[in-house]
Amino acid sequence: MTDAPPPYTGSDFYCDVAIPDPGALEVVHHDERVLAFHHTRPFWETHVVVVPTRHLPSLTETSAQDEEDLLALLTVFREVARQVEREHGAAAVLTNLGAYQDSKHLHVHIHAGPRRR
Repeated sequence: MTDAPPPYTGSDFYCDVAIPDPGALEVVHHDERVLAFHHTRPFWETHVVVVPTRHLPSLTETSAQDEEDLLALLTVFREVARQVEREHGAAAVLTNLGAYQDSKHLHVHIHAGPRRR
């Protein structure tokens, strides 16, 4: 029996854990600008997270210099959402801001199916 890793307690799971080690994730898409993977602790039956690989704190903290990363993020989450919608007949897309944002790195959730917890 192996011990589970301790819960993550930092402020940016994506920069600290996911982006440096995508091999530890169930990756849906990965390129120089965007990483998409199945959530490590899913809230819904299907739950994919899409993040820019460059640190952007949140959607409301972006500027014109971030346009290429935002366009790449939009392109990937549109494609992932399209695939989830095809497979499940529906999909929801959301991002959190401010106090609702546990990990202080722009990320988009794409989900479908019943809530798991």
